[in-house]
Amino acid sequence: MLFSKMFIPTSKETPKDAVLKSHQFLIRAGFIHQIGSGIYNFLPLGKKVLDKISGVVRKEMNQSGAQEIVMGFVTPADIWKQSARYEKYGKELLRFKDRKENEFVLGPTHEESVTEIIKSYVKSYKQLPLNLYQLHLKFRDELRPRFGLMRAREFVMKDAYSFHADKQDLEREFANMEKTYRNIFTSLGLDFRVVEADSGAIGGSGSKEFVVLADCGEDTIVICEECEYAANIEATKRFKRTEPENPPKASFAKFYTPGVGTIEKLADFFKVDEFFTIKAVVRKAIFDSSSGKEPELVYFFLRGDDELEMTKALNAINKMGADALELVDASVGEIENVGLKPGFIGPYALKNITQARYIVFDSDLKDERDLICGANEADYHFVGVDLSSFEGLVYEDIAMVKPGHQCPHCKGKLGYKKGIEVGHIFKLGQKYSQALGAVFLDKDGKNMPFEMGCYGIGVSRLLPAILEQKSDEKGCVWTKASAPFDLSIIISNTKDVEQNRFAHTIYEDLQGAGVDVLLDERDLRFGAKMADFELIGSRYALIVGKSLAGGSVELIDRQNLQKQDLKIEGLFEEIVAILKRD
Repeated sequence: MLFSKMFIPTSKETPKDAVLKSHQFLIRAGFIHQIGSGIYNFLPLGKKVLDKISGVVRKEMNQSGAQEIVMGFVTPADIWKQSARYEKYGKELLRFKDRKENEFVLGPTHEESVTEIIKSYVKSYKQLPLNLYQLHLKFRDELRPRFGLMRAREFVMKDAYSFHADKQDLEREFANMEKTYRNIFTSLGLDFRVVEADSGAIGGSGSKEFVVLADCGEDTIVICEECEYAANIEATKRFKRTEPENPPKASFAKFYTPGVGTIEKLADFFKVDEFFTIKAVVRKAIFDSSSGKEPELVYFFLRGDDELEMTKALNAINKMGADALELVDASVGEIENVGLKPGFIGPYALKNITQARYIVFDSDLKDERDLICGANEADYHFVGVDLSSFEGLVYEDIAMVKPGHQCPHCKGKLGYKKGIEVGHIFKLGQKYSQALGAVFLDKDGKNMPFEMGCYGIGVSRLLPAILEQKSDEKGCVWTKASAPFDLSIIISNTKDVEQNRFAHTIYEDLQGAGVDVLLDERDLRFGAKMADFELIGSRYALIVGKSLAGGSVELIDRQNLQKQDLKIEGLFEEIVAILKRD
């Protein structure tokens, strides 16, 4: 491709609202154009990179045994209502009516649609398993779209859905998709981690995220310094904590603790480590409006030096049957209205006082002794608390894992890293097949709901993810599989006949060999053309300049901007070898 003939609107100006370098470079280098809030057009370079990334995804998905389809971007609302996600998904689901007053949604994901397909055509276990996927446009009405393609409202996603006769086969395909995703992100040249994750609004029994490590990442992931364990902060587990020295040995008793309404004051009052205190956290559970349930207070207990992890807490009460949408702060007035005094809340008689349905203890407290907790009476605490003497307590992992805690697998030290989520795989189970009445005849002739899996990759999000991990202060640095061009040939002086002739000859030879090459033959200053090369990010630049008279040209590696001189003799073969090798 000749640079002068290609639509590449580069710019020196940084967009005012572009915070991340990926957002800045994608716009400045002419890859994308913003047309609305969180909505972007892909220009020729952007489409080229998008297609290259899609090609890697498509190749690996096809090799995995999945089959490509395309489903409608516009989806009837009825099937979303059947799955109970129409209201539960929240305001990110864009709802609208057509001229006949029929309700539709713009699909942010397609579990309902693909289940309808399988429901219509798959009747027997003999037709299973199946894995159908698409690379398609999605829309999620983000409250605050930002960071360019990183958090856009409209985006390209690869979503796949598998159907199985039993859980064992779902587990097999889940492992197959994890392997496939590893192959995809490895082929794209990314430094990534596979992390245990929360299933969120998609639902299901288990999930894993694929996270590209980058300092700008919105996701905090916890990784072990010794083994491969990694997890999102809301799904991270830890090895049971080691008890500090000098536990507060005391017989069970009630102590007068005037004005001691915080964990810090409590530990100081008794001269003990906060580890031996019990922290009470009160939240208000909010339910789906269609359920008719009023908001209610829920109670969580954990060690005084731990923090409540909200997603874990929500999952814990939902496991008890709450079916809550979210947890929000409870006001002092709301807590006092049920007969409690903030700062002095404890588990003793709590259920009798409040009639609470949901009381959860962190698993690290299970059967622990020598603890101090609130007495549910102003200015009083209990000492010598033995939780093993309680009956019917619900224990769940609800504490936030912090740097320095021990890995649940190898006891290695855990630490925080920032990352960008680029893929997510889920074991859905029968969540959607049951809701939509999608069944098949099993080996015994009985109607059974399908076991389902769901597997997504943010294809358009991979563009900024690659740049956030790889690019430098000068512009885009792409990976081998994603770069818009393998090579940019830059003519230093377009008025030099010999430079022009040589550059066009090597350009045509490389094109004929299938090399993706850009010839910058524009009549511009050499510095301006070099700036465009650095901004756009072809893998290499071949500089045809004054050294040509001496029988050599210069090759620049965009990844590190290292230069090397190449002899004209055998140049074609050497360039092809370098491009294949690196």
